[in-house]
Amino acid sequence: MPRPILIKNARVIDPASGIDRVADLALREGRVADIGEAPPFDDPIIVDAEGLIACPGLIDPHVHLREPGQEHKETVLSGSMAAAAGGFTTVCCMPNTSPTLDSPEVLSFLAERAQDARCRVFPVAAATVGREGQLPSEIALLARAGAVAFSDDGDAIASAGVMRQVLGLVRDTGRAFMQHCQEPTLTHGAAMNAGEIATTLGLGGWPAIAEELIIERDIRLNSGIGCRYHVQHISAAGSVDLVRKARGKGLPVTAEASPHHLLLTDEACLGFDTMAKVNPPLRSMADVEAVRAGVADGTITVLATDHAPHAAHEKDADFGSAPFGMIGLETAVALYHQALVETGILDWPRLISMMTVAPAALCNLDRMGLGKLVVGGPADVTLIDPESAWTISTDDFAGKSANSPFIGREVGVRPVATIVGGELHAGRLGARVKEPAPQ
Repeated sequence: MPRPILIKNARVIDPASGIDRVADLALREGRVADIGEAPPFDDPIIVDAEGLIACPGLIDPHVHLREPGQEHKETVLSGSMAAAAGGFTTVCCMPNTSPTLDSPEVLSFLAERAQDARCRVFPVAAATVGREGQLPSEIALLARAGAVAFSDDGDAIASAGVMRQVLGLVRDTGRAFMQHCQEPTLTHGAAMNAGEIATTLGLGGWPAIAEELIIERDIRLNSGIGCRYHVQHISAAGSVDLVRKARGKGLPVTAEASPHHLLLTDEACLGFDTMAKVNPPLRSMADVEAVRAGVADGTITVLATDHAPHAAHEKDADFGSAPFGMIGLETAVALYHQALVETGILDWPRLISMMTVAPAALCNLDRMGLGKLVVGGPADVTLIDPESAWTISTDDFAGKSANSPFIGREVGVRPVATIVGGELHAGRLGARVKEPAPQ
């Protein structure tokens, strides 16, 4: 059983209950014991949190942990270390592994690996067998085996007939379907956003309509089915408009935004910088502004990193053959703050809500008490220093990979610790932590 923890004088922000005040937070036996005036404990670990934010443990519903099959890029353990360094207490991992997360046996393997993780790890199972888009996987069985959502992430389900089947099957489990929105016949051979820069670099262009067509098709297919439908890593202005209109009609459609689509444009690809090669691609400033506007007006409700590690030798290739993807767990809080809080789009409570309440609801984790601070609920807490200037460096990465286009960027906030089920991962707290004296 973990030792009691007393967090003193933190700015406690819990969007689920509307709490936003300086208070003490008491944790005992892996649960929240009190918020406010903390009760006396025998020999607690005391954290001096003056000037820090204490919030529900952050949740990332879209990460790639690469295990099984690609352990040279990341493992469940190393990915969980990256998550803890970035302030996340829960991650949901995508099924594009080898073998695919499409059977109870592979989900059981993942659960075994997660026992040693530094955060909670939940599987998003493949919606089709082998992620091949041809035959629905055993969706009901996978839900009973622990899948918190379904996706063929990395690919869209191209067949409308298969997609319609999947929507009905996923609906019956009460889970959400997460779509990687990419019409494959429009993106074959593409390496970056279609536009002037792609033409200048002589690279295949990836049009925004490839994303928009899948969203529009799926919204229509889902009419009358009512599956919870989630757009992953939304990147294009037209896509935001489609989601906005669907939500305006009361349809069960949600969307997520990743840090890079809120901060970077396709200009980052100049010089053939493979660190900026990502799927979906970085787009125009108009698209960035549209994604930000979608966050501002509530069209986009979830923030998710799409943490996609690759080994250095894989990214050290020509732009056309280098893999898509960038890491995001360790830098997400600082980058979201820079894109959304420093610009006046969000305040701290709403930013935290999009990283706790919303992803918990998306993946049914709210039923486990995650995403909120409530007496008797899980003692999952993130501590953030809102006044910590630092420059992103490879030294800050706890995972196996360092494929980030943000290296060298100056940022102004930083997670300093996580608590998972009452276990303190002190991170950068230093002298703020006072252990009980030995007996």
